Amino acid sequence: MSTVSTTLPATRWFREFGRAPRILGLDVARGLAILGMAGAHIGETEAFDPFDLSTWTDLVHGRSSILFAVLAGISIALMTGRSALPAPERMPTIRLQLVGRGAVIFVIGLALEMLNTPIAVILTLYGLLYVAVIPFLRWQPWKLLLAAGILALAAPTVLALLAALTLNPYGAGISLVLYGSYPITAWLAFVLAGMALGRLHVEKLETAAIALGAGVGLMVVGYGLGLIGAVAGLTGSMSEGSWTSASGWSTYPDALASADPGGAVLRAIFGVDPHSGGTAEILGSGGFALCVVTLCVLLSGPLRWVLLPLGALGSMPLTAYSAHVLSVALIGGPGGFFTSNGFWAVTAFCLLLATTLWSILFGRGPLERLVGWAAVRMASAPAGPPVITGS
Repeated sequence: MSTVSTTLPATRWFREFGRAPRILGLDVARGLAILGMAGAHIGETEAFDPFDLSTWTDLVHGRSSILFAVLAGISIALMTGRSALPAPERMPTIRLQLVGRGAVIFVIGLALEMLNTPIAVILTLYGLLYVAVIPFLRWQPWKLLLAAGILALAAPTVLALLAALTLNPYGAGISLVLYGSYPITAWLAFVLAGMALGRLHVEKLETAAIALGAGVGLMVVGYGLGLIGAVAGLTGSMSEGSWTSASGWSTYPDALASADPGGAVLRAIFGVDPHSGGTAEILGSGGFALCVVTLCVLLSGPLRWVLLPLGALGSMPLTAYSAHVLSVALIGGPGGFFTSNGFWAVTAFCLLLATTLWSILFGRGPLERLVGWAAVRMASAPAGPPVITGS
């Protein structure tokens, strides 16, 4: 009898985890995003060469956080009604729940930044995005896609022109939402596109297949623009006014400091480097994220048993991301930093093992429980079992 009770949680988990209404493919994609961001922070990568497989790890830069943002949009769509738009009478509660979620995520992001690591923590902007999407919650999928397209095509140019004409204004708020590593205009485009994908039933075979084709098309267009920009000399080192520093993080205002408005606009269109916020990057890397999401959804059925640990990791991304940043602070020391593929591998193994065991024994991650609790308390709703969002 005791043997049965000891093995029952693991047996039940392997049989039931990732089943409907959850969408295992989304958890798997989110797990890949977490491991990719860890690699971007601590991995040793070489410049990408499509003909050299050893350089493909360079793809984690920029694209992992974009994948994370697209998945955030899908999650918001699923938690606010899936394919059905939320009813007007539910909107006050939903708004407060999103504000509560965003506030806790924002505070966690601030706490991680206080660890003084060189990591550009995404959680502060991630928390703001939960509030920024509130006006779009009742939009039809085609409206969400249209808004995402407008932001992708127009916002980088407008911001670059504004920076050039106003002599590169600087402030805490401007740095946080407009010209930092995660410009809110670009990231809002990713979230809105993700919301549309969630409303369109990304878990369905036909939707995933169409989205995969769209992702490939966006990659061709976006990276094609980047290639044209490179050939035309619109990218280069910081001394030439490029979009990113040697470390790979965006230094948008500095890059435009000596640029004329025309040159700034051209770089806004053709900028494809990680965290540049250029139209080419938004389209190309957004398409890449779309391909990853749809492939994970399509493969999560036949490869379910193999992908369960990745799904467990992706089911508690906030906890896993925070643990990763904390490990960097503890090992590197305050302000210290080093890159090591060995450290990346150990980090990946520990995260996969710890989240799998936690999922088997306790279910939701601890920080995910905290965020869910805050959402309920903010909306003054009676406490109850957590809502499964499918992401």
